[in-house]
Amino acid sequence: MENLLALLIVVVLVVALVGGAIAIYNRLVFLNNNADKAFANIDVLLKQRADEIPNLIEVVKQHTGFEQSVLEKLTKLRTDFLNAANSDDKVAIANETAGVLKTVFAVSENYPELQSSQAFNNLQNRVSGIEDAIADRRELFNETVALYNTGIQEFPNVIFAGILRYNKRNFLQITEQEKVYNGIKF
Repeated sequence: MENLLALLIVVVLVVALVGGAIAIYNRLVFLNNNADKAFANIDVLLKQRADEIPNLIEVVKQHTGFEQSVLEKLTKLRTDFLNAANSDDKVAIANETAGVLKTVFAVSENYPELQSSQAFNNLQNRVSGIEDAIADRRELFNETVALYNTGIQEFPNVIFAGILRYNKRNFLQITEQEKVYNGIKF
């Protein structure tokens, strides 16, 4: 009888340990996949923005003798983004694109016929909407990464995270160029 009770206790402990290990494994997989999904959602918006750039270039070309180098830079950045091999490269290119787009919209102030163009206004509103959505998704991504990083650093998760080779992820950073505010000019 005592042997049966001891065996039962051992079986219960083994089942509890295996169940706990499975729960930890599943939680880590969920956190990892959720972080991947959060970046993929940003990637979708960045692609939309890259797809809008040719329209922006065409509208600006039609209304101004706009500086060709800026338009060529936007075209090159779009191509680079579409050909980027990893998420870090895509983020860097997207940040650079954001800076160039700000230049395009700032220079448009010098062209009243461009500002009054319905096509330009519609496109500007569309790009602004995408930029707002990108900002929202970046915030969600950083929250997801914070949960993931915490999840892989908690004990006993850290043991399983090491076995699975889950490493700490980086947050999306705002570049110094993106932080610069030159005020509203009329």
